[in-house]
This record gives sequence, C-alpha cells and structure tokens, in this order.
Amino acid sequence: MNVNKEFDEYEEDKEDKYEWIVDAASAKERIDKYVKEQLDEDVSRSQIQLWIESGSVLVNDAQVKANYKTADGDRVTLIVPEPEPVEIIPENIPLDIYYEDGDVIVVNKKRGMVVHPAPGHATGTLVNALMFHCTDLSGINGELRPGIVHRIDKDTSGLIMAAKNDKAHASLAAQLKAHSVTRKYYALVHGNVSHDQGTVDAPIGRDPHDRKMYTVIDRNSKHAVTHFHVVERFGDYTLLELKLETGRTHQIRVHMKFIGHPLVGDPLYGRSKGIKMEGQALHAAVLGFEHPEDGRYLEFAAPIPADMEDVLQSLRNR
Repeated sequence: MNVNKEFDEYEEDKEDKYEWIVDAASAKERIDKYVKEQLDEDVSRSQIQLWIESGSVLVNDAQVKANYKTADGDRVTLIVPEPEPVEIIPENIPLDIYYEDGDVIVVNKKRGMVVHPAPGHATGTLVNALMFHCTDLSGINGELRPGIVHRIDKDTSGLIMAAKNDKAHASLAAQLKAHSVTRKYYALVHGNVSHDQGTVDAPIGRDPHDRKMYTVIDRNSKHAVTHFHVVERFGDYTLLELKLETGRTHQIRVHMKFIGHPLVGDPLYGRSKGIKMEGQALHAAVLGFEHPEDGRYLEFAAPIPADMEDVLQSLRNR
C-alpha cells in the first residue's frame, strides 16, 4: 500500500462469483453467517442457507451444511444462481439524458437516486426510469439490473452509462475491465491537501469491524487505484479532481479517508463537524468510452450540481 505523489487519476465490483479466505477473526463462525457478512447486498440468512443446500456455496471446493464452522484459511466460494424473474415497474421519472442511440444511453444521475432496485428500494431507481424511457435494455446483469454496466452510489451525482443490448453491454464491460473508460470526479474534501497531485494505490476490502463499510486492507481485498489533483484550495477544505483507474465499491470515499481527507457530507467515512450536505460532495463529472458499435470515442461532461456549487461559492466568499 502506498500513496504516490505523482499525478497519473460495476460490473467491475459486481460479480456472480465470490471467493473469500477466512481469517482468524472470522474462524469458528457458521458458514451461513460468514457468507452473509461478506456480501454487499442485503441477502437474507434463509436465502444463503438455500444456496448452501443447493451447492452454490463451497468450502475448499466441497459442499457443506449451513451449520459448518469456518476455520482460519478456509477458501469459501459462492456462485450466485440466476435470479428468479421479477417484475420491475417502469416509472415516468424525468431523466437528464446526455447521449442516446440504439446501443447506449448516458444519463446525469441526481444525488439521492439509487441505480437499481434492491431491498428497501424497489421503486424510484434509475432502472425504473430507464425501463419507462427505453424500449429495450441489455439482459446480461439479470432481471434487477437491466442495462446497468457500472454504478455510482446513491448519494453521488453524475454521469452513468447503460447498455441497450447485450453486445453493447459486453463491449462496455470489457472497456471497464481494461481500465480504458475515462471517469473523472469532483470531490470536496476536508483539510488542505498538501500535494498538488498524487496517486492512491491501496487495496480495498470489507472492514472487519463494520461489515457495512470498506477499508484499506491487505486480506480479502481488491486492487484499487485513484489518481487526484488539486483544483482549488479553501484553507480547511480542498476541491479535487479524481480519476478512477479501478472501480471498487466506495473507492474514492475510502481512499480519501485513508489519506486523511474524507469527503464533505459523507455519512459513512466523513466527519461529523463542518459543512453539512445531503450526501457526500462527490460528482461524476466526465465519462468517456468507445462506442460499442463503431469504435468512436465519446466523452461527456456534466457540471457540478447546484447544491455542491453553492457550497463551493460560500467557501470562495469567506
């Protein structure tokens, strides 16, 4: 793990196969409890027990029972079965569309909107809106995430692309995996970032002390790289432009906390004192990719939203 001082900036984190190595702190847990703690999604214990019974959960490549107690060093594999068909209700929710053709659509998502349906968010999501607006979306990501190639957090605003057919989806996903998609964010962080530019190269995994959070950790983690440079300084706050090389869950939020400059308004990784915002001051400002059909490079830029711009202006006026 290191913080380099030179500026160089879901599908990726969303997968149907998971693999974990049990550490000493998680040893002697029931396997169903262990798997539930590892998953991003709010999956019920009973659902996990059905997966174990059907052989979707393996320990050291062998089927076990739900009451199996884990051991330090166990390799746990989960292959998530295809989801049961569900009905997503198309909703006439206005979309801020930046580009659309027969293969792809690019939307500027508002802060507060969830990308796809999940427990507690069955309606009002970007997918519900896309289902109303588009006549077709790719089916690669299953019933709950049609068209969704990557995602941004509920309380992050900005540009997101969706695929209208499976061929386009495969192309865009491959570009994400190859790190060739341009993704630039603006973030307002606490403190005066001393270096004008830098790279945070630090693996991200589940926080062993709080399963709802992620942290920089060596074990059971994924490679994560974020490049940054300073756009504007306000004394005790700094506006950064960040470029993602990888796309891990909460990556920017975790990396900024790791270097001692958490995002303003971040309810999980931020600070309780200082400027108040509804959600973190993070905006996906630039999105660029090769068109999945003809290879043209397309790039789009969305301005910082009004609430975040108001905060920046108040800091300039101090």
